[in-house]
Amino acid sequence: MITTPFSLFARLIMCCLLLAASRLAADVVEMKNGARDVGKITSIHDGVITVETEYAGEIKVKQAMVASISTDHAVGVRLTDGTYVIGWVASPAPNTLRITAATKTVDCKLANVSAFWAAGQEDPDVVAKRRKWSYEAGGDVNGRTGTQRQLSTSYHYRAKLTSPTDTFQYYTSYTRQEVNNQVSADQFKVGADYSENFTPTRSWYVRDEGGFDRVNFITLYDIAASGLGYDFIKEKQETFTGRGGLSYRYVNYVRTKGQTLSSAGADFGFEYVRKVHLAQFTDKVAFVPAFQYLGNYVINHEFAFEMPMNKSLWKVATGVANNFYSKPVGGADKLETLYFTRFILTWGAQPPAN
Repeated sequence: MITTPFSLFARLIMCCLLLAASRLAADVVEMKNGARDVGKITSIHDGVITVETEYAGEIKVKQAMVASISTDHAVGVRLTDGTYVIGWVASPAPNTLRITAATKTVDCKLANVSAFWAAGQEDPDVVAKRRKWSYEAGGDVNGRTGTQRQLSTSYHYRAKLTSPTDTFQYYTSYTRQEVNNQVSADQFKVGADYSENFTPTRSWYVRDEGGFDRVNFITLYDIAASGLGYDFIKEKQETFTGRGGLSYRYVNYVRTKGQTLSSAGADFGFEYVRKVHLAQFTDKVAFVPAFQYLGNYVINHEFAFEMPMNKSLWKVATGVANNFYSKPVGGADKLETLYFTRFILTWGAQPPAN
């Protein structure tokens, strides 16, 4: 077969046309400052437009900064007034949209678009409101030899079911530490916690936690509580929540060390969470006094700093946990402090932002 210069030229023109067509067959997002993103618009949700591009991966831009958008395929669009349309999208003028469906055409302001998704996919607002599970499991083993011999082991597991309005979590952990062949920590706990917002900043909760602490001669304890919560700060990167309610506290000691405590009481708690880039700080305090003996109370405090390891499912956490018993038995110290560094494996859906 003889290839002529004309046929080579024709093939070159065809390749250029195909390349141009592939470039044109894309969604376009034009910013008010004149910038342009070309790719595939995967969603508009919560005032953010997400575009998947070949040159920069996933790009997120604020909807308020966009002047126009257009698509090369049918998409689902929901407006702020509840109107739902599936069709092609174009911008006949800045800050306006024209959605061309099979049987009708809808014109609207770009600011009136509440949600946007690929045809055949689900409304992102519906997906966001759906409860999702997330999980984490971690553990560590630390040892030391020399002047002192020290060995400590710990593990923890947490499963969390979240939606924008409620959260359920189940957790368990165990810690054991030996120093010079003497046990300095041997405690286990398991618990569940549920909270639900009935206003944007107010919630109710119910929780229960039980376990043992052999170093403090506690063979079994249980704290059940219920009350109200309030979000003093509720932002995507920062939250501060306070709780207050009533509780029932049961503590069974080693028979020769102390008398069993069974009393109603109060329940107070605070939790502060701050996210800085990929890192997260968490500070939690719980205070549970018993009504039967007003001077008998327990304070639990934990501060933790978490940092993900690259882009994997692993993260590392370090911090300190304090347990204060106002009425210890058997000569045990009132304050017990544990320092920890652990590797944590996370999987499942990420909790929604507050």
